[in-house]
Amino acid sequence: MGKRIRKAVTQDLARIMEIYAYARDFMERTGNPNQWGRTNWPPKELIREDIREGNSYVCLNDTGRVVGAFFFAQGEDVEPTYREITDGSWLFSGRYGVVHRIASDGSEKGIGAFCLNWAYERCGHLRIDTHGDNVVMQGLLRKLGFVHCGTVFVREDHDPRLAFEKGKAEAPAPVMEAERGNV
Repeated sequence: MGKRIRKAVTQDLARIMEIYAYARDFMERTGNPNQWGRTNWPPKELIREDIREGNSYVCLNDTGRVVGAFFFAQGEDVEPTYREITDGSWLFSGRYGVVHRIASDGSEKGIGAFCLNWAYERCGHLRIDTHGDNVVMQGLLRKLGFVHCGTVFVREDHDPRLAFEKGKAEAPAPVMEAERGNV
């Protein structure tokens, strides 16, 4: 069967919050205690809203167990935080996808890469940001071909984040979920 991605549903909320709890612990153990740990990020109500709006996704392993979670949306100006970038500039303009709050439960290797590759296949142009202390995510992004473009400041706490982008000069037309069939 293999790994697959599907939209999250309300029944996934408790499992998603378990995954974020694991991610906060992992980040603290790997030298990044402030990105999510300081504020117990992300809050349950935000994830509930992401699910309602259809922007929350889960990754299922070969057995169908939820092992990862992330936010994904795409559009012309889908992330207002990305309107202003300092110490550099975005590589491409136009429609793009954005991934936020990506995390796994640590039970399998490669979940983050699988989720990011899935999102990239849907839009051909992704932007993402991460904390300066999150060297694990920075390494993954570089490994997957993302380029560090500058600094953005997140709305929640106005903290600086390293902004990364991956795209092509001619990104493919976005794939709508209904067109692809199995999400």
